[in-house]
Amino acid sequence: MNILIVDDLHEILLEKLRKANIPFNYQPDITREEAEKLIPEYQGLLIRSKFQVDQAFMDLAPNLELIGRAGAGMDNIDDAYAASKGITLLSANEGNCDAVGEHMIGMLLNLMNNLNRGNWEVRNGQWRREENRGYELKGRTVALIGYGHNGKAMAKKLSGFDVNIIAYDKYKTGFSDQYVREVSMEEVVRQADVLSFHIPLTRETKGMVDEEYLFHFRKPIFFLMGARGGIVQVPAVLKALDSGKILGAAFDVLPVEKFPTLQEQAWFADLINRENVLLSPHVAGWTYESYYKLSDFLVEKILHYVAEKQHQ
Repeated sequence: MNILIVDDLHEILLEKLRKANIPFNYQPDITREEAEKLIPEYQGLLIRSKFQVDQAFMDLAPNLELIGRAGAGMDNIDDAYAASKGITLLSANEGNCDAVGEHMIGMLLNLMNNLNRGNWEVRNGQWRREENRGYELKGRTVALIGYGHNGKAMAKKLSGFDVNIIAYDKYKTGFSDQYVREVSMEEVVRQADVLSFHIPLTRETKGMVDEEYLFHFRKPIFFLMGARGGIVQVPAVLKALDSGKILGAAFDVLPVEKFPTLQEQAWFADLINRENVLLSPHVAGWTYESYYKLSDFLVEKILHYVAEKQHQ
């Protein structure tokens, strides 16, 4: 197994590969064009989010048998084509689930208590207590869409807030535990006070959150999007904010995440001019700790994969 690494990964991964005598070429600043020239020589490819590993790229790699991503999800890899070529895919979803949970709860508390607005008003000579009165989280129902590593971490962290935590996962059943109660989507739309997404971006989930999706919620909700931006149609959220269906919305991810293209989106100016919208630049899962953990979880899976191959 000879591995090409095309993104910035923590030294722990390189250290463990060396210790296991697995050869690698660490090229964190490589371009896609440069990687295309090198990849025919390699059996393994490690990435984060640098570029799309699509059919064209994989067709240049006749020896490729393993793609590892130091992150959660595989949306920048054509997983169906990889499967058709017998390529094993490994991710490190466990590595940043705590970071995402903490960040999204922080965004929720910020929204519910008008922290951004209050901060800037005091800095600018305004002391408006009544206008910045907040909501308490205790006693509310938080609905999680998806109950994988991220959903579980979010539920565990929310458990100390005395909230009712429910979860819907289309692909799982029987997952109720000490933190969460499994429910149907019908129960989610009836009960939710807070709606938080913990699902991957797939052909099925792309653009899933539209006007029709949001229409069914019975109560005004706080909306948290920390999964993948492509899941949500932002104009639908803006319309729900206008109607009061959504009380406040937090986005760590957006359907477009590059400037200046983001500024060119028809909805962007409207989004950034709302006091009840909170934005962060896709950093929920990117902490100093997760930088280490993402690489550590990934390399352990690689070592296990190599060991299994050697015993075949």
